[in-house]
Amino acid sequence: MSRNCVFTQVFVKLQKMKGTLSSTHLNSIRTLRISSVISNDINNEVPSNTSHQQYDMFYPGHISTSLVQKSLLAAGSGIACLLNPARDDMLCALGETTGPPALKYIHSKMMSDSVGRQILEEKPVINTTTINLEKLGSLPDGTFGKEYWTFLKTNGFSPDARRPVNFIDDAELMYVMLRYRQCHDLVHTLLGMPPNMLGEVAVKWFEAIQTRLPMCISAALFGPIRLGPKHRRKYFDIYLPWAIRSAYNSKCLMNVYFEKHWEQDITEFRQELNLEPAPVPLIKTGKNTKTK
Repeated sequence: MSRNCVFTQVFVKLQKMKGTLSSTHLNSIRTLRISSVISNDINNEVPSNTSHQQYDMFYPGHISTSLVQKSLLAAGSGIACLLNPARDDMLCALGETTGPPALKYIHSKMMSDSVGRQILEEKPVINTTTINLEKLGSLPDGTFGKEYWTFLKTNGFSPDARRPVNFIDDAELMYVMLRYRQCHDLVHTLLGMPPNMLGEVAVKWFEAIQTRLPMCISAALFGPIRLGPKHRRKYFDIYLPWAIRSAYNSKCLMNVYFEKHWEQDITEFRQELNLEPAPVPLIKTGKNTKTK
């Protein structure tokens, strides 16, 4: 399989994941594909077909890519994310192509914690097959499970919407990325932050500090640019200091077996984790989320 074919395969998959791309994104992809062809001429260490077949067997869904291809994919997906932060397919590609060093850091933190080791050994996944949403909805108000169910229902989310991992070249690190991705809405629930721009930026600061993922760091740094004047003031005065303080003081959430705490009171759960909830709650009013 040629280097250019693999690169084309990557973006064909991304197109299928999201649908038709905008003309801006298509132009970026064409540019990156041309760069990939050029890189073929100056870089001849392409593995044989046999080694590629073995390379693709890391885990189901893995797409083999070289360092050059990962760099081009990271650049292209980064540009796409700046143009449209709602492109979760590009966010995932950016996270996977830039994340391995941070994923190794997270993995080491999990291995040094008894619960983290248990998670890595059992490798639980969060989707509608493994959790009973109807049961979570029937739990008493104020429990972690009920709050999570309310978060999903209010925002029209589903645990099944989290994308699989494709570009991580290590099965163990692939699971770490998948676990991070599937726990994102649980972090929102614990922090009490909705998935609007202000809430996402605050959560990304928390995640950036705890995980060191470049994707989270980039979102935390560049996300505030899109905030309006009112939310920008609240962000700098309230939510940024709180997110940084809370991330440093609380237990690493990658070492939390969330599925074992559904029936626990969320206030008690936060106290166990030494997790400080948002100092000024964000409330939902109709289609708009605003601060009190």
